[in-house]
Amino acid sequence: MKKVYVGCDCAAFTLKEAAKKVFAEQGYEVVDLGINTADDNTAYPEVAKRVCKAIIADDYKAEGALFCGTGIGMCITANKFPGIYAGVAHDNYACERLRLSNNANVICMGERIIGPELAKKILREWCTTSFKGGPSADKVALIKKYEKELYK
Repeated sequence: MKKVYVGCDCAAFTLKEAAKKVFAEQGYEVVDLGINTADDNTAYPEVAKRVCKAIIADDYKAEGALFCGTGIGMCITANKFPGIYAGVAHDNYACERLRLSNNANVICMGERIIGPELAKKILREWCTTSFKGGPSADKVALIKKYEKELYK
């Protein structure tokens, strides 16, 4: 069974809760790393850190989904962790490219940007698409090479 760690800040609690349902419907084990109430003011970098550290602890076998007002702050934070490849996707094409071109393991979205029904559709796309190599394989390998050089 695939596993996904999810997290949000107070700007995206509703979106995170909807996402958990989509992931469960798609057969994922969902692990919620917070926040747990809409009035929790934990800063988004702290939540992103929890999710990324959990993915790393699972030897990168799990994926992540991070939600904030725009998705941007979560994405920036997530990409600071080695082996985490995060991107913002507010449409299906971007989601598809996250998977097929970039081999992303974390999707980020912003509740202030996207409507709930479109978000659900995009998350279903995320769940059913995976990296298959192809023309982007060399580029992804180059990213990993740079990462190894930078994280010495």
